Amino acid sequence: MTATAEELQTVSDVLDKARIGLLTTVDAEKHLVSRPLALIDRPFDGDVWFFVAKDSHKGHDIETTPEVNVAVDTSKGWLSISGTASLTQDSAKIDELWNTGAEAWFDQGRDDPQVSLLRVEAHTIESWTSTEPKAITLFKYAKAAATGGHPKNVGENETITL
Repeated sequence: MTATAEELQTVSDVLDKARIGLLTTVDAEKHLVSRPLALIDRPFDGDVWFFVAKDSHKGHDIETTPEVNVAVDTSKGWLSISGTASLTQDSAKIDELWNTGAEAWFDQGRDDPQVSLLRVEAHTIESWTSTEPKAITLFKYAKAAATGGHPKNVGENETITL
């Protein structure tokens, strides 16, 4: 990891507010396919985790093309996380990350044979963050539209390499 502690904190601040990540994979016909998935709430260490069914379309997509993207949008900012995905059915990891949200998707609970974890090992993260209230940011956009200019100082954008 070459990311600084400050950069990792920026990512953590956004992920801490997020409940859903939009996972984009490449399907068998080489089309991009996105779908919302519940993020597993845990400290960010370079990996993003989801519970998925082993025999799902996203699982098959990842077996063929493991490079994926996860988009996250919250009141703290927006992230585009590019990385390599993998599936695991490691029972110790499933026990560690199991939550009530996963219960709703698997009829037999954590012992359901379809329970898998999808891990995205992040390579780069593009972030857009703002410390201002949304009302001020919206005002800047409206002012720019009314005056024919571009919005000024509406947030910080950076690319973080892990």
